[in-house]
Amino acid sequence: MSVLRYWNGSRDLMATVKLDQLLRFAVVGAFGFVVDGGLLTVLLSNEWNLFAARALSFSAAVSSTWFLNRRWTFISAAAAVPRNAYMRYFGVQLAGAALNLSIFFVLVLLIPHLKSVPLVPLAFGAAVSLMFNYLVTKYLIFREKHG
Repeated sequence: MSVLRYWNGSRDLMATVKLDQLLRFAVVGAFGFVVDGGLLTVLLSNEWNLFAARALSFSAAVSSTWFLNRRWTFISAAAAVPRNAYMRYFGVQLAGAALNLSIFFVLVLLIPHLKSVPLVPLAFGAAVSLMFNYLVTKYLIFREKHG
């Protein structure tokens, strides 16, 4: 189902977003969040260094979302994606995380009263980075072969 099209009706690189695929991507992302947060909590409760624990939990979350996105979200394109694309996928996830954090901090700095309601800039950053990660992953990592 096509839910987003350019106003001129063209079907180029970012002309369409498949709603069902976007929803699967979001579900996989939520699972990755649980992996990330759960592992981080366990490691910190076992007195791991915060930075080492965060690096491991983030890596585990990215690895689990890579697997699920290959097997469920982008299944029609996954067979054509080389396994070494995992490093590109990891880079996309890092860029999305940086975008998310940047949006959060820019909003809090530009609109200081948002410090009292941090879920607003958090949600905005999450929504923008979700779309960024989805589109970049769809069109650069799991692009479908046509023709």
